[in-house]
Amino acid sequence: MNGAPLADNENTLRESLLFTTRQLTDKGLNRGTTGNVSVRLPADDEAAFLITPSGVPPLEMSAASMVRMRFSGEHDGSVRPSTEWQLHRDILLHHADAGAVIHVHSPFATTMACLHRDIPAFHYMIAVAGGDSIRCAPYALFGTQALSDFAIDAMTARHACLLANHGMLAIGRNLPHALSVAIEVEALCEQYWRILQIGEPHLLSDEQMQEVLNRFKNYGQWQSP
Repeated sequence: MNGAPLADNENTLRESLLFTTRQLTDKGLNRGTTGNVSVRLPADDEAAFLITPSGVPPLEMSAASMVRMRFSGEHDGSVRPSTEWQLHRDILLHHADAGAVIHVHSPFATTMACLHRDIPAFHYMIAVAGGDSIRCAPYALFGTQALSDFAIDAMTARHACLLANHGMLAIGRNLPHALSVAIEVEALCEQYWRILQIGEPHLLSDEQMQEVLNRFKNYGQWQSP
């Protein structure tokens, strides 16, 4: 995922953040007020990033309700940021090439997360998440530093991870890219869940997955870190 995040003006990013948040509900990746999304602001903006507000259903959100936050943890205005702002902040700090972070409680990713199962290389599209597996981070209470620390470890050289007994985390160069990663990871979790109803899959070897990862470096818009 090389290259700088897309720079854009704040109003456009607010609209994009609202659109992406509603897309997560429309596509069944979130329900009600679950999940949250953030996008990095241009480098010359001291606010650092925008994040969805706390406890507001997507249909009740507006572009104006997106919260401007600094990496110090301070936010502008009276609207409270998502309780997961620290997770988003820390992921953005540790992934300088990421322009957006998506956190969802999608059904199949959450199912696998509640089993504390990594998703192995049962299909070559696992490489969409940046490696030969999708790791599951250990459980920690939402909104805590422990959750950030576990997620950062699980996201080492990855674009996505599961959060035990919680959900899924995905990053991208920008909001559309992060959304595409989240959609694909949810689909992979569903496929893996279905396979487990029958038996254990035949996994691709390390060598086979490395071939895929090498190919993905120059495939379409996908780029590995």
